[in-house]
Amino acid sequence: MSDFQDGYGAKLDAERVRLTLGHVFRANLANEEASGRRPTPICIWGSHGIGKTAVVKALATSNGWKFRYCAPAQFEEMGDLHGLPVRQDPNPNIIGDEVTIYNPPDWVPKNDEQGPGILLLDDINRADDRILRGLMQLLQEFEMFSWTLPPKWQIVCTANPEGGDYSVTSMDDAMLTRMLHLTMVFDVKSWAKWALEAGTDPRGVSFVLTYPEVITGNRTTARTLTQFFDQIQSIPDLRSSLELVSVLAQSSLDEVTTSTFIAFVNDQLQQLIEPLEILETSDWTSVSRRISELASGGGDAKRVDRLATICTRLYLALSSKTYKHKAVHTANLVDFLLHPELPNDLRFGLHRDLVAVGGDVTAMVRDKKLAKVLLGSL
Repeated sequence: MSDFQDGYGAKLDAERVRLTLGHVFRANLANEEASGRRPTPICIWGSHGIGKTAVVKALATSNGWKFRYCAPAQFEEMGDLHGLPVRQDPNPNIIGDEVTIYNPPDWVPKNDEQGPGILLLDDINRADDRILRGLMQLLQEFEMFSWTLPPKWQIVCTANPEGGDYSVTSMDDAMLTRMLHLTMVFDVKSWAKWALEAGTDPRGVSFVLTYPEVITGNRTTARTLTQFFDQIQSIPDLRSSLELVSVLAQSSLDEVTTSTFIAFVNDQLQQLIEPLEILETSDWTSVSRRISELASGGGDAKRVDRLATICTRLYLALSSKTYKHKAVHTANLVDFLLHPELPNDLRFGLHRDLVAVGGDVTAMVRDKKLAKVLLGSL
């Protein structure tokens, strides 16, 4: 039996998983086109609620590929894999020519549904051992005895770790070696990028960026936080509806995260300045004053957590596929990077990340005054 405990394969955040899957799928399609060889399935390991299934669905959607979903843990018997047997009599006038054939389950792509497509076997190791053994032929040959996956379809599995508190069935080496493996880990910046593109409440995104430690992987996960943020998105003023917000938080999150979010609301952190307010302002003096106020803590303390969240939100906005450059953005971005309240480590970090974006964004931070400040701080 495998000694796998925490992960299998490289540990990657959601964005790197997406990029790796994209490369593997394109290579597989090219190989199948050239030689007819069916691809090797991929298994994405990771804890619950970090978005494994969402990454696969999003990849299929973004490429315009077909997609089918299957949860083997729901199967009670092998017939759920093979489909239902039916008696076929080609010629009623001939005795003895009757045969038994199988009608494939409805989650199986039909023979005329040529890919590209992805068949997702979700939470595969939550199925019992008998079902796992039955899936081995599908993973190896892309077929069962009763049906065959159409050309240009690829198989992706997701699985929870075998070590810890998960109720899973251990997979032996014979099954593990039929697949390529990746382990997906949570990365707050990758999640925030996805969340903003998906229309998640930006107040919630700011909360997670400010307090990433609340994502414990138990009761509070990226999934439960997203569920909670969906519930509060229609509440314009969270402070005036604090009791309802607390009830909704407790329905999805642990007590510590709930109390932290309530404190976040009371501290008015949900009113952090938005990226477009910085980029598109025609009154930099007013925006600069707001940044200084947000950076001010009690006494001489500086709210670096707020500034870090603003920096991350700004990076995500500028690196988004939907970002459209305007001339005014350049001057405002440079002014932000030169803001006296911005600590040098945050200034360097944001500048480094923006240079890596490329295109208009990289050009925006090629400023002599900014370069002098950065070099002078070394």
